[in-house]
Parts: sequence; C-alpha cells; structure tokens
Amino acid sequence: MTRPRTTLAVCSAAHVIHDGLTDVLYVLLPLIAQAFGLNYAQVGLIRTANRAAMAALQLPAGVMAEHFGERSLLAAGTACAGVGFVALGYAGGFTAILAALFIAGCGGAFQHPLCSAMISHAYPVTGRRAALGIYNFAGDVGKVGVAGLFGLMIAAGIAWQAPVMALGTITLVGAVTVWFLLLFAKSGQRPVRRQQRTEEHANSGWGLRNRSGFFALCSIEIIDAMTRTGFLTFVAFLMLAKGLPAGWAVLSVPLVAAGGMAGKLSCGFLAERYGTVRTIVLTEIASAVGIVLVVYLPGVSAYVVLPLVGIALSGTSSALYGTVADLVEPDRVSRAFGLFYTLGSASGVVAPVAYGILADQIGVAASLLAAAAIVMLTVPLCWWLNATLVHTPKHA
Repeated sequence: MTRPRTTLAVCSAAHVIHDGLTDVLYVLLPLIAQAFGLNYAQVGLIRTANRAAMAALQLPAGVMAEHFGERSLLAAGTACAGVGFVALGYAGGFTAILAALFIAGCGGAFQHPLCSAMISHAYPVTGRRAALGIYNFAGDVGKVGVAGLFGLMIAAGIAWQAPVMALGTITLVGAVTVWFLLLFAKSGQRPVRRQQRTEEHANSGWGLRNRSGFFALCSIEIIDAMTRTGFLTFVAFLMLAKGLPAGWAVLSVPLVAAGGMAGKLSCGFLAERYGTVRTIVLTEIASAVGIVLVVYLPGVSAYVVLPLVGIALSGTSSALYGTVADLVEPDRVSRAFGLFYTLGSASGVVAPVAYGILADQIGVAASLLAAAAIVMLTVPLCWWLNATLVHTPKHA
C-alpha cells in the first residue's frame, strides 16, 4: 500500500533540489563568465544546452518509467544532476562547463514528470490537486532558497567552485535518500501492466481515456506557459518605460515570483474544493485583468499589483497538473506528464522570442496587452475541457 504523505514529502524535496539547481544558474553564470572570460553568446549557449536537455528528455523519461518504474529513474536522474554539478566545480573552460551543465540538464529532466505521476498515483481519488499544489510550491522554495543561499555564500567571499561542488554532493546524497524513502513508501516501483486494455488504448500507446479533453488541457497549458514566460521576460522593461528606477524595475520579476509561490500553493486547494475548471477560469481571467492593470496603471500602482498578478499567472499550473491523470490510464500517467511538461517547456522557449518580435513592432505595452487578450482564449477551452471531464469516467 502506497504511503501518500511520504511520497508527497519525498517528491517535494526532490523538486526543491532540482529547481534549486536550475535557478542557481541565474546567479552562477555571471560568475563563470567573469572567471573564464566568456562572451554573451557562450553564456546563452550554456543556458540553452541545460534547458534543451531538460525539455528534450522529459517525454522519454515518462516513457521509460513504464518499464523501469519512477523510483529508480528519479534516483538516477537526481544522481546525474549531482554529477553534472560536481563536474562543473572542476571545469577548466567553456567546453567542460557546457558538458557539465548539459549532463545536469539531462538529470533534471526526470523530476517533473516522474514526481507528478507518483503523486497522482498516491492520491488517485481525492486530494490530488492539493498535493500537486504543495509539490508545485516546493519547486519555488528551491528556486528562492538555493539561489539565495548560494548568493549569500558568494557575498561572504567564498569562491564559486566550493558551493557548486557542495550542491552536487548534496544532490548525490539526495539521490540515494530518495530511492530508499520511496522504497519505504512503496511508491514508483516497476509497474505491473494491465492484463486487459481497450483496443483503442492499446493501439494508441498513450492510454488516453479522453483525447479531446487531453488536447484541451494541453492547449490551455501552452497558452498559459507562453503568457507567464512572456510577461516575466518583459515586465521589467515595462516598468522602465513607466519611469521607475532600474533597481526597482529589475525587482519586478521577484515580486511576480513571490506571488506565484502563493498562487501555486493556494490554487491546488482551490481546485480541490471548487473544481478544476472553475479555478482555471478564475486564474486566467485574473491574469488577463492583472496584466491590463499593470500596463495602464502608473508606475508605483502597477508595481503594487505585480504580486497579485503572480498569484494568478502561476496558480493555474497547480489546477492543470492535477487534471492530467483524470484523462489517462494509470499505466500511462508518467508518459502523459512527460508530454505535458515538454509542451510547457517548449512554449516557454518560444514565448520570449515571439513576444520580443511583437514588442519590436508595436511596443512592450501593446505586446503585453496582446498576451492578456490571448490568455482569454483559455476560457472557451475550459468549457471544452469541462464537457469532456463530465463524460470521462473515474478510474476504477
């Protein structure tokens, strides 16, 4: 019998570690560039290699979990990320740095789809959306905590190599700990294939219980991810255009992120109590209204609204994640999450470029208003999703 709370705690801890490793690069890359004399193109290539590895391997990770189980793959991926950071501490130049962070990115790809699948299995009927909201919130704790601690160590005069290797070592220890704790929780073991599956599911290989609903859910995720990433990319530029000092303008992103932490946690519970579709509609409309307010309000007033916008922008994700398992057969949940996260990651890569091109043509404010209009397309998609959920039977 799976121990749900242990599973949730272990997966949340893994989320803290992996998202912490991902976002510590925002602090680390300027130090590496200075130490090795890297140009901006090289810095961008390093970050792209890390992100591309994470995006490309999420779907394969979900597929492999069907054969090897989430537990072993999560431990292996965590160990791979740890090896990458230990190697980074010894790197002596651009090529070695690129390779080390590519390896770390490969390891980081396993966490999101596998942990989400294990939590969905641990909470098959009630509590899943709240649990995934807690898990989602834990990732932001890692982003803020690990990057903040790393920054404090650098500010204290410690050379960057020592904290990096310490992070890698802690991650390696975490990989072993994750495996044993999930073994204790009886979670993520190698799955036993169902003896009987419908011909449709067997032929498709994806186990989609409702193709139309899954398509609607993925479409909402794509629009939501593009809106969130586009807003975070250009909100500081908007604040500068409003005449705010540069120091205040750059703090606009942390303000949105702080609101996002609260949104991820609270919206999981909201979806659990009031329903997925209602929560998504509420957060998406609030996102659109919030973006419009930020564009039109004067500088200081717009600044105050930013955390509220963050709640809505990031809160949607907790409701979306909790719905994936409703539309997929239990033995295909890891694969479905792999696809779902890959679409979100790809959208996050495309959005800054797309909105950047638009901003060059019509201005930053107008491009963000376009984002607010586009996010409203999720409302009719929510009606579509709701209709499919009503006609999708619950798992046995």
